[in-house]
Formats: sequence, structure tokens, C-alpha cells
Amino acid sequence: MKGLDVTMGKKIVLTGGGTAGHVTPNMALIPRLRELEYDIVYMGSYDGIEKKLMEDFDIPYYGIATGKFRRYFDPKNFSDPFRVIKGMREARKYLKEIKPDVLFSKGGFVSVPVVRAAASLGIPCIIHESDMTPGLANKLCIPVAKKVCCNFPETFGQLPPAKAVLTGSPIRKELAAGNKEAAYKLCGFDNTKPVIMVVGGSLGSAAVNQAVRDVLPELLKDFQVVHLCGKEKVDNLLLTTQGYKQFEYVKSELKDIFAMADIVISRAGANAISEILALKKPNILIPLPSSSSRGDQLLNAKSYESQGFSIVIDEDDLTKKLLLEKIQELYFNRFTYIDAMKKSSQRDAIGTIIGLIEEEANTK
Repeated sequence: MKGLDVTMGKKIVLTGGGTAGHVTPNMALIPRLRELEYDIVYMGSYDGIEKKLMEDFDIPYYGIATGKFRRYFDPKNFSDPFRVIKGMREARKYLKEIKPDVLFSKGGFVSVPVVRAAASLGIPCIIHESDMTPGLANKLCIPVAKKVCCNFPETFGQLPPAKAVLTGSPIRKELAAGNKEAAYKLCGFDNTKPVIMVVGGSLGSAAVNQAVRDVLPELLKDFQVVHLCGKEKVDNLLLTTQGYKQFEYVKSELKDIFAMADIVISRAGANAISEILALKKPNILIPLPSSSSRGDQLLNAKSYESQGFSIVIDEDDLTKKLLLEKIQELYFNRFTYIDAMKKSSQRDAIGTIIGLIEEEANTK
């Protein structure tokens, strides 16, 4: 995207991507930024999910080269550093053209060249860490950031004290304005049975998908199931199954599906569980095991379980019998979990983060 006219008002660059969890908090900030008359630009990878999610916002989008940071051996580990360097050069070029007053990053490997380039140009950077422990991408950005927003009090001990700000995670306000009747129509459901919403993150979860499909015959006796199963993870053999509706991914329909759902089965990504908590949905969390991640979802899930918000099933312990038992337990005790979530003090994440953005934009 070239030729951006940013001659009026304050200017901000948003970045973050790789998964929807690194984009949707940025989306939650956009309405308030527009109310404050910011010129908004998004910077991400050439063709990542962040580009797709930004299409509905009519915001200039700049794509750059990116490379993933891995903790395991992969041949791309030798080439990706050069992609990051290329991305940083591209980001510097675009940032010089845009001349933003401030940059806000939601993290993910996409953000590293953008944040580092912005800092090298003297542009103040605010970054956000949703998980209890900072991810590798944010660890590379923390040294050059002005402020580091976080979601859990436990994160403070891992951040520079002068930079850490407990904000919570910004949640899109429209998620609370869903229409369950619209979701019933979308899914071909009715109100005769309660609804389970299954979500494994924007990329889907093969383990969660398979576990749910394995118990479908038993589940459908008592429930209807809407399954957000991830890209290319729809099971074509189940397309005509009554009471079971699959989607690779939903956008505007998500608020309606949330409104319809009586309980939720989810991975334990920080953004996903923040939305579940904000909407007070009784839930089962199946976090990514430490063998497949850095263990952040295990910590997130443990925190929610200890506060009485969630039932947690370790993926290594997942069986048909256990999953069915926990679903029945959750539904039977659903009001206990709702009451616990109602007692949670919800911070004004959007207001707090916007305040930090305003402070940096007005003092640059």
C-alpha cells in the first residue's frame, strides 16, 4: 500500500500477527483510536492472517518480509534471520514515509522487525504480552519498548519494573453484542438442546478436533456442537451430521456464536481465554502441551483453573471417557463457573492502553 495521506491528526502504526491472537487485540483498539482521530496503519507480513483480518477495516496495510523464531531445529532457521533483516529494512523505509507518532505491537514473530525498525528511528513503541511469560518475539522487543503491557500480575517479575503496566487484554466490544437467533439460523440449530462451542485457535487444533469428533455420537444425544476447527480442518464426512456445524474460521459471526454457546471447549491461548472470561462462558481448556509449545498455555490454564473459571484437561490425559465426563460436569455446574467469572475484576484494558498510546503520541 503506497501513497498514504497522513497529513492530518496523530498517526499510529499497529503491528502483530502470525495467529489471530496477535491481531484481534489490535482490532479491539481501532474503534477508540478512530474516535480520537488517529490515522491508523497496519504493518504485517505479506500474506499472513493479519492481512486478511484487516481487510474489513479499510486501513492501509504494509506487508514486509518476516521470519519465524523457533526453539527447535528447522532448515529455515538458517534463512529466516535474513528475512527478518530484509523485513527491518522494508519497515524502516515505510516508517520513514508514514512518520507515525507511536507504534503499538501485539507481538508474534511478525512484529520484531517492525518494532526494532521503529525504535531505531526514535518512534516510541508500546508492546503487549498476553501470556504469563513473555514470548521470544516480545523478549526481542522489550529492550527497545517504552512500555510493556501485560495480562497477568505474575508477569511483572519478568519485565523491567519501569516499563511494566498491568492492562489486561483488549477485547472487542462487539463480542458482547451477539445475536443467538442469528447463530441458530447460521448453524441450522434450535433451542431444544444446549450448544457447545469448540475452538482450537485460528489455525485449529488437530488433537482437540479429533477428541471432539470421537465423542460426537454421545455428545449429540444431549448437545448441539458448533466447531471452529481451523483452516483446511473441516471433516467432509461429517458435513451432513444433524446438530453439528463446522467452520474453518468465522469473523463477524463469532459474536453470534458466542451468544448462542452455553459452554466452550478451547485451547488456552491468552486472547481466547480473555474473551471467554469477558463473556462469562463456562469452559473446558485443553492447553497446548509443553512438548508442542513453550508452556505458556499450561500456565494460562492453571491460573484460570485456580480462580475457578475453568476446567482443565491436559492433552496427554485426554480420552473419550474423560472428555465426556468433564463436559457433563461443566454443564451441570455451569452457574458456579459463571458466578466465579462475575466476581473477577475486569480492568479497562482498552482505556488503559489508549492512555499509554496518547501519552507517548503527545510527548514525542
